[in-house]
Amino acid sequence: MPIKIPGDLPAKETLQREGVMVMSEEDAIRQDIRPMRIALLNLMPNKIRTETQFARLIGATPLQVEMTLIRMTRHKPRNTPMSHLTAFYRTFEEVAEAGEKFDGLIITGAPVELLPFEEVRYWDELCDIFDWTQTHVHTTMCICWGAQAALYHFYRVPKHELPRKAFGVFRHRNLKPSSPYLRGFSDDFSIPVSRWTEVRPADLPTGAGLEVLMESDETGLCLVEDANRRMLYMFNHIEYDTTSLAEEYWRDVERGIDIQIPANYFPGDDPHATPENRWRSHAHLLFGNWINEMYQTTPFEIEKIGIVANARPGSGMTREQAERRAGGAGGG
Repeated sequence: MPIKIPGDLPAKETLQREGVMVMSEEDAIRQDIRPMRIALLNLMPNKIRTETQFARLIGATPLQVEMTLIRMTRHKPRNTPMSHLTAFYRTFEEVAEAGEKFDGLIITGAPVELLPFEEVRYWDELCDIFDWTQTHVHTTMCICWGAQAALYHFYRVPKHELPRKAFGVFRHRNLKPSSPYLRGFSDDFSIPVSRWTEVRPADLPTGAGLEVLMESDETGLCLVEDANRRMLYMFNHIEYDTTSLAEEYWRDVERGIDIQIPANYFPGDDPHATPENRWRSHAHLLFGNWINEMYQTTPFEIEKIGIVANARPGSGMTREQAERRAGGAGGG
């Protein structure tokens, strides 16, 4: 099945060239099924590139997926034309006031790592979004700074500044092959990393049900599952294109920033050489597993997400009890 996105979204042409099936609104209506509703809260400066990266991954599963683009209400991005934002994005305020619910939500990273969380201009609204996910989203995946921000909001887990940027493609280990999110993963695999800060395992609260699924000997935590809040925290950029790290490197060079060549990325460490993508298959696998697990556990009637969401440890209610109270069966 394809992904349903606006017909004139810039990502459409790129996805079609790559063989990703893109569905029109008219074709989607003719299919008598409920699509998976996945929203993207896009905090990255290059919003068009980020839209394409995530649409590529969520559009490669056998399910019909409807992607909704969300932006912060009062923050005005400087790197994306307002015409693009007006045409394709809805503000969080608009989504919240409409009472919309989603099977999945992706919260991206943002280039604000070195700021204290509370000094980020949209921090208060982002905290509202984190809280809103607990009643209006079935499962959420937070990326890089977005993952650090969520852990800080819910558990006050600090971030630590690194002596130099963690930058490159690093080997990671699969710590829980039995996890539904790591189904089919190799024991050892590579993932792009690009961040100035880190979350340390010792700072994760005990007894909160947080489980580390992936880590690297060189760059530390990669993927943490928070089953109680139905969230995944991905600290690295498995969604990156082949050339994303190269573009970041040359951008910093042009700005006069003292940046090292990304590790294990350019052949022969030659920044003029074309890099090879060694993470694409695992990126598709992770998002495919995430969407499959979402499909297996989300209520068939999306209006019931808020009720079933409360059936987590400590709520005093099982998922089955919550679904009976909601008036019907779950998983589509």
